[in-house]
Amino acid sequence: MKSAVENLSPTRVKLAVEVPFEELKPSIDEAYQTISQQVQVPGFRKGKVPNRMIDQRVGRGYVLETAINEGLNGWYQTAVEETGLRPLSRPEVNITEVPDPSATDGELKFEVEVDVRPEVTLPEYSTIAVEVEPIAESDEDLQKALDELRGRFGTLSPADRPAAKDDFVTIDLKAVVDGEEVDSATGLSYQVGAGTMLEGLDEALLGLSADEEAIFETALVGGEHAGQDAQVTVKVTAVKVRELPAADDDFAQLASEFDTIAELREDLAKQVSESKVVEQGVQARDLVLDKLVEVIEVPVPESVIDEQIEAHFAPENAHGTEEHDTEEHRTEVRENTIRAFRNEIILDAVADQQEIGVSQAELIDYIVNSAGQYGMDPNQFAQMLDQSGQIPVVVSEVRRRKALAHVLGEATVTDTDGQPVDLSNFVKPGVDPALEAALNEAAGVSEEAVAEVAEDEAQQSVALDDPGAARF
Repeated sequence: MKSAVENLSPTRVKLAVEVPFEELKPSIDEAYQTISQQVQVPGFRKGKVPNRMIDQRVGRGYVLETAINEGLNGWYQTAVEETGLRPLSRPEVNITEVPDPSATDGELKFEVEVDVRPEVTLPEYSTIAVEVEPIAESDEDLQKALDELRGRFGTLSPADRPAAKDDFVTIDLKAVVDGEEVDSATGLSYQVGAGTMLEGLDEALLGLSADEEAIFETALVGGEHAGQDAQVTVKVTAVKVRELPAADDDFAQLASEFDTIAELREDLAKQVSESKVVEQGVQARDLVLDKLVEVIEVPVPESVIDEQIEAHFAPENAHGTEEHDTEEHRTEVRENTIRAFRNEIILDAVADQQEIGVSQAELIDYIVNSAGQYGMDPNQFAQMLDQSGQIPVVVSEVRRRKALAHVLGEATVTDTDGQPVDLSNFVKPGVDPALEAALNEAAGVSEEAVAEVAEDEAQQSVALDDPGAARF
């Protein structure tokens, strides 16, 4: 089989494939077997009909057409592998030549147009420089951490006064659009100032006592009326204040493994310091990625972007029903999709250049942390990923994170005071060896399967992340 590539644009190619008759013949033989199971010829059992009888009944041309349809995807995939292409979209196929149905020689020729991953030129990472905010620890940070811990063990007591910031209230809500009630809820618990419900709710609640209500205008954020302006009535049925336990030795023994409040404070101070380093590292990481996108030109295949946007707003997609489909929102989604595409192309290129792989421990570390974010058991989360075929996507995500960490490790990072920032602990976090054992506990994910996927993905990451098989 011969194949040749013609570049149509930085993101699109035409692949010309020639399949000689000797490579087409196995597919022809399989087509005869398939048709033999389908046709009924007097005197012959299904599957035993001679080829010459099939030619008489359905025609040699139909056999050839069946053989081509069944084998086309395989020949395409072989050509992709031989040419080193990395498709991003479904191929568009045009068959240009087929053998004469009555002949026993000739060639099958077809052309394929497909979007592919663009090639990018990477800079010297040491030339990348970013500036971050300096670490500023204070007694207020320590006190905030201690108060947050005390809050987990706090109790709520009724308050006979108007609601104030940080109070807990029980509320009823009613939303009206164009004079018609579209939604309501009763008995909701909410902390004033949390900002986790409707915009304008916190302002409306301030100063309300039990059995008092207020009306405010806002845009709904969920349901079939998402994005529409509504008139919302909120009624307070109870106001409660959170009482915190005293910060003493008894509390330290209740809330931690420490015996004294002094030991607990020391540990919290360490945690605060580590979180500040992480915050600084995250800021530097994001700025380095911004700089990479700024200095590296990444051609964008519009057809791939359009397909993802349409999928985002498709009726069967949750986004299509929960978010308002407006021109402004589509513009925002397009910008985000293009940015995500560029990020992936750049980080995959870095990973390829540095031959970055993903170990089992790193993969499991990611799965365990992700499971915690979703409140799921790590084993169940791993099984869900495996059963849905998402392990390769996870491997790609871990690989890209490592690629960005590599660039961050070589970039120049200073704070706004001009002091160099050491992010060595941030870019090279340790992986708990005990996580290796989690593989044996994850009943649905075998150690061999994870190792094989990790090795494959280290050689070639998934592009966006599965362009799918060819469909003709």
